[in-house]
Amino acid sequence: MPVRTGAGGSHGYFSHAQACLQQREPILTLHPINPYTDTPNGLWLRQLEWRHHRRRRRNHHHRVVAVSGDDPKVVVVSGNIKQTADQARVGSNTSIIGKDANAVLEGFGVLVKEKENVIIQNLGIKKVLADNGDAIGVQYSNNVWIDHCDVSSDMDHDKDYYDGLIDLTHAADYVTVSNCYIHDHWKASLVGHSDSNGDEDTGHLRVTYANNHWANINSRGPSLRFGTGHIYNSYYENVSDAINTRQGAQVLVESNQFVGVKKPLYSTDGGYAVARDNDFGDGENAAPAGTLTSVPYDYELVGADGVKAAVVGVAGQTL
Repeated sequence: MPVRTGAGGSHGYFSHAQACLQQREPILTLHPINPYTDTPNGLWLRQLEWRHHRRRRRNHHHRVVAVSGDDPKVVVVSGNIKQTADQARVGSNTSIIGKDANAVLEGFGVLVKEKENVIIQNLGIKKVLADNGDAIGVQYSNNVWIDHCDVSSDMDHDKDYYDGLIDLTHAADYVTVSNCYIHDHWKASLVGHSDSNGDEDTGHLRVTYANNHWANINSRGPSLRFGTGHIYNSYYENVSDAINTRQGAQVLVESNQFVGVKKPLYSTDGGYAVARDNDFGDGENAAPAGTLTSVPYDYELVGADGVKAAVVGVAGQTL
């Protein structure tokens, strides 16, 4: 199963999308694992550097820092912060951790742009209007881990009222989305934003989706252009169009279960997939056979028949 990092203690706040946040000592509780493989796709995210930062500044509690700064830091969000605003820009070497299941950003999301080494964990984000961007956007960035988040909107409006929940675009690379609850949305997760962006995206957009719960989604679960995707141990329910591989994308799809899904795995515009041990329910694999048969990291499959028990109630803000 995917390796997790946890958080404890401290609390902080967003008073505005670009506000300063109250921060205590970096409080990532690292499990006894290899610090070079802290995420499901083997990204090391400079955890050794963060540990050093923790020791070096152990007496500097309750500092107020800008979320966009690139100095190593962990920011803990507490409570429901409701405001219609543009995305908060996150700096490199930053972890944003929700203190508990009540840590929710409503009306604005976060953007990781031209940055690296970022963790967004145990955070709820909902109802971000399209004019204000995605709930979580990653652009021109690498080594990003989105873990145990709950992202949603509603389907009471037209499909363009909100933008994406988790969109990875503009040559984003080495991104993991794990243990997330992704639900109640028209266009959930996009990898590669345009058919005409192949020159920039080709050779990048290497992404992992692991142990996620997708529910009440119209499309993009995810939709991938140009990149390389690994989707495993995920549970889909009440979804119209789930995994769409397109524009030369290569996807490895393993150990997933699809319930009430019309199009669990399909291709438009020349995408490809290798599918193993999936329960497609009443749907089918309609994607041409691809060439991605292995990935350069270790992982554990729970099997299609074990996905629901492993994911439902575990994915989301449960840390």
